[in-house]
Amino acid sequence: MDSNQQNTRPLFGYRKFWAHRFGPAPFLPMSRTEMDSLGWDSCDIILVTGDAYIDHPSFGMALVGRLLEAQGFRVGIICQPDWNAAVDFKKLGKPNLFYGVTAGNMDSMVNRYTADRKIRSDDAYTPNGEPNKRPDHAVTVYAQRCREAFPGCNVVIGSIEASLRRIAHYDYWSDKVRRSVLPDSKADLLVFGNAERAIVEIAHRLARGEKISEIRDLRGTAFMVPRGWLPSAEWEAMDSSSVDTPGPLVKHADPYAMEGDLKNGQNSRSTVEANAHPVRIVSRTERLAARQDKRAHTAIRLPSYEQVKDDPVLYAHASRTFHLESNPGNARALIQGHGERDVWLNPPPIPLSTEELDGVYELPYARRPHPAYGEAKIPAWEMIRFSVNIMRGCFGGCTFCSITEHEGRIIQSRSEDSVIREIEEMRDKTPGFTGIVSDLGGPTANMFHLTCKDPKIESACRRLSCVYPDICENMNTDHSKLISLYRKARTLKGVKKVLIGSGLRYDLAVRSPEYIKELVTHHVGGYLKIAPEHTEERPLSKMMKPGIGSYDRFKQLFDRFSREAGKEQYLIPYFIAAHPGTEDEDMLNLALWLKKNNFRLDQVQTFIPTPMAMATTMYHSERNPLRKVTRSSEQVGTVRNGRQRKLHKAFLRYHDPANWPLLREALKDMGRADLIGNGKKQLIPAWQPAGTGGVPAVSTGNNRRSGPVVRASAQRPLRSRKK
Repeated sequence: MDSNQQNTRPLFGYRKFWAHRFGPAPFLPMSRTEMDSLGWDSCDIILVTGDAYIDHPSFGMALVGRLLEAQGFRVGIICQPDWNAAVDFKKLGKPNLFYGVTAGNMDSMVNRYTADRKIRSDDAYTPNGEPNKRPDHAVTVYAQRCREAFPGCNVVIGSIEASLRRIAHYDYWSDKVRRSVLPDSKADLLVFGNAERAIVEIAHRLARGEKISEIRDLRGTAFMVPRGWLPSAEWEAMDSSSVDTPGPLVKHADPYAMEGDLKNGQNSRSTVEANAHPVRIVSRTERLAARQDKRAHTAIRLPSYEQVKDDPVLYAHASRTFHLESNPGNARALIQGHGERDVWLNPPPIPLSTEELDGVYELPYARRPHPAYGEAKIPAWEMIRFSVNIMRGCFGGCTFCSITEHEGRIIQSRSEDSVIREIEEMRDKTPGFTGIVSDLGGPTANMFHLTCKDPKIESACRRLSCVYPDICENMNTDHSKLISLYRKARTLKGVKKVLIGSGLRYDLAVRSPEYIKELVTHHVGGYLKIAPEHTEERPLSKMMKPGIGSYDRFKQLFDRFSREAGKEQYLIPYFIAAHPGTEDEDMLNLALWLKKNNFRLDQVQTFIPTPMAMATTMYHSERNPLRKVTRSSEQVGTVRNGRQRKLHKAFLRYHDPANWPLLREALKDMGRADLIGNGKKQLIPAWQPAGTGGVPAVSTGNNRRSGPVVRASAQRPLRSRKK
């Protein structure tokens, strides 16, 4: 355990608020009638969310609500309110402590719009999938309505939308750089990342009578302050250019030279004696402590919103600096000017210990939607109702993914016993359980209890990824704890099958053939999801993903162990079209690889620039933030115009006749007309089936959505026909 964790108050170490005497509610109340039945005259905290209320730990508001309830607070929930007026925001009365506002499990813009900026026809987090039940930029709109409902009430914003918009950020849907969500929402505090530590501390401090404007020392929080504000005299601010730009070479003085003691060629003994000081030997421990204390009281000033909105190079520089200050072990506070005020970001939160994470996931969840929804189907609930989250965080650092910015690189894992208890509770309490566990996973399927071998190295590390360009030698890749969990889970009474539905990090898996054998033999239901994302080095280098050779090594082991188990099983790879750094030639080579390997992709996805992701920085600035950013640094090509984006998607669906006219035209322009024909090595035929002419847009279908990350999905591979 590092020094940060030693100084962190245990999550369940607070004295409970007086209202704990009411005990846990069957469901957190959504109406005054429910509050009356619980004997409440008011709510201490009211959570506002853009999702339907499902009392399950996979849904952020349920998790936060139950955690606050366990601390003794009365928590109510307002779900998917009418945002056109403040009426719905008043229905539970005024909260005694604060409103907690979230857009839901997804960023509201990703939830509502496709990669082509078209409104989606459904919403997985709404009863019966009904669309348009939340506004654009929901956190901002909800926070403003809370202010209208009860002026002067404390407002705390959080969730993935607030996390990813905590500084000035590029917004794909308006194609401009927007301000931090803080000044627009007028919130008192923003909680970013995993919110447990901060939200519990905020609640208890407000309950003790502290003003929210005085809470300025919590990790994982951001707030607005006057320009130039510092917490105390011992703090200093430094410009971000000193973080990512090498300083001048300083020639240290020769201790044996008499320079400085010579004047006009003669020794000035009186000067030496006048400036003499006793020599004190400082120990290494003291030097390190002094350095750490200085770092802990240093804030990095990023280029202001006004600067980055008009200068893509400064935007890229700010993005790189932001990501370099993301490790809780060494991150410094960040400052970014917005007009006459500053947005101040404290360092990220300290990850939860295994015991704390167990406690969070074992709170008294009802494990089903609120009864108010009746028989309505909520797609997101149907998808995860028989799954169990075993970890959080991701050290992969994929540039198109926002998990690292939100949950962090340090893996937080539950204990094996806690996971087993949840499976048993799911078996006994969840209606419709047939003995099939649909997933044991999280952001990835196989990072359970994978951590840095040395906490000191982990605390000092500033790498953007632990597995790119190669797996770090300090990373523990032992899958034995995951293997043990799988074996215990599938032997539980009433459990027939345990499947793995989370995406597998195959470059880690090949380090443990025993794990692959265990997985393939017992936990694959015919198909397994993995995400190569591309086959070509040019886009892969901008994604920070391993080369296709890692996929090939994994596939060999997957096929071998499937044969040994006597099973016919297939890999389902995901790919992204139009990612920054991708050229038409790269997509053509990927299409040829797909055809060679008999893959026909069903639904595909074009790259969506989500707020704060490194790939989004590439898309907006056309600079590479994975390296030092200067006016002359590496430029990154981007795919922006509609026709080229459709073309890149069409290459992924080369087998669809509707795409053949567009592909024929592109292949001719690329000088690759030799790939048009009926031969096995040609990509598309020269003939066009009746009724499929023209150059139609490629259908987006029901795109796969997983938080802010949207990739492609594939059908079962075609098997070659033997005559």
